[in-house]
Amino acid sequence: MDQLSLFDSQNEYSLSRTMAPLADRMRPTDLEDYIGQEHLLGKGMILRQMLERDQICSMIFWGPPGVGKTTLAKIIAKRTKSSFLTFSAVTSSIKEIKDIMKQAEDNRAYGVRTLCFVDEIHRFNKAQQDAFLPYVERGSITLIGATTENPSFEINAALLSRCKVFVLKELTAENLTDLLSRTLTDEHGFGGMDIHIDSSLLEVIAAFANGDARTALNTLEMAVLNGEISPDGSITVTRPVLEQCLGKKTLLYDKKGEEHYNLISALHKSMRNSDPDAALYWLARMLEAGEDPLFIARRLVRFASEDVGLADNQALPLAVAAYQACHFNGMPECNLNLAQAVVYLSLAPRSNAVYRAYESARTDALSRLAEPVPLNIRNAPTQLMADLHYGEGYTYAHDTKEKIARMTCLPDGLKDRRYYLPTEEGSEIIFKERLEKSREFRLGPDPE
Repeated sequence: MDQLSLFDSQNEYSLSRTMAPLADRMRPTDLEDYIGQEHLLGKGMILRQMLERDQICSMIFWGPPGVGKTTLAKIIAKRTKSSFLTFSAVTSSIKEIKDIMKQAEDNRAYGVRTLCFVDEIHRFNKAQQDAFLPYVERGSITLIGATTENPSFEINAALLSRCKVFVLKELTAENLTDLLSRTLTDEHGFGGMDIHIDSSLLEVIAAFANGDARTALNTLEMAVLNGEISPDGSITVTRPVLEQCLGKKTLLYDKKGEEHYNLISALHKSMRNSDPDAALYWLARMLEAGEDPLFIARRLVRFASEDVGLADNQALPLAVAAYQACHFNGMPECNLNLAQAVVYLSLAPRSNAVYRAYESARTDALSRLAEPVPLNIRNAPTQLMADLHYGEGYTYAHDTKEKIARMTCLPDGLKDRRYYLPTEEGSEIIFKERLEKSREFRLGPDPE
């Protein structure tokens, strides 16, 4: 079989067009083709309204790589008919900034707006950032900075105060799958070629990209370039070909379907059964198949309260720290943060007393919504409320020797209810002893 090239004359694209990276060819040029960020660009949303009214201000786009920060800046420049200038935060000197700002001043004199885009603006030092200030203040430029870092920490307060910060979110797997499907038929993508790739493999690529459109398109391009070429010129991308491009086996995993819930259930129940080995396996199954690490981290936070509770006071802070570490590191670095939390939670002492307590209180709250708040613990900000005995009989606990007041805080109809029934596991035995003493004192007879 003759080896055909993507650049053969049968391809209707020009050589120069085809040689451009797919991610560049598929870069949208208007809002209608822009994918994601519906919370900013959906109908009636703030950035959409600003664009429609042509009331663009200086702004900072904060979000992870590959979500469309640069693309959105270019669309804004085109839509507002602005001159579009870009800076490299790594190579641009203060002199270069001032030279380009002079060009912007000249544009302004001719009634032309200048939109100045700075990618990775957090890499500019203080002096470089300050060089923009007078031009932003005078309206000579509209500054759009893009950053993957928290602008509160990385951008000078003076400059930040003159910019509106928009948070761009990771693209969803559905966003990326739609983008990949469109690429196969778009004239700027592979629309002039006969490409065969199963939709399930597009979902695998979308999961692998982890919210990054550039990664998704680069992966698709590599898969097509390495696909099996038939005599008729069609190209087939198979699972083995994709696995070679990804450098790993694509695991069976549907992040929306039954297997998604089966695996998270397996992780949760393995930890509950104090089996860190099984828990680590299910964790690895999910992460290596492209599961969102933040989804797993949220479940660990839930587990820390539902299954460990007050038996180990460090469980919840550790789980929250693991969630934050996933934000800081992302995949694959955060896999060890999650693994550490999973092992800790698997071996922590168990108590579901907090979980049972809330469920019991929830049942009563839903079935007895009309129970009035006892007068003694109502607030009395007005004289009328005081005349109606609001707050009468209230004792400030800190004024007592025991730091506990002899009064009940439950409605009369529920005054004998017990929700929190602590176990004697781990640290919870301490809370059990404190609770028993508290109840005994609160409900005991007043001393004579």
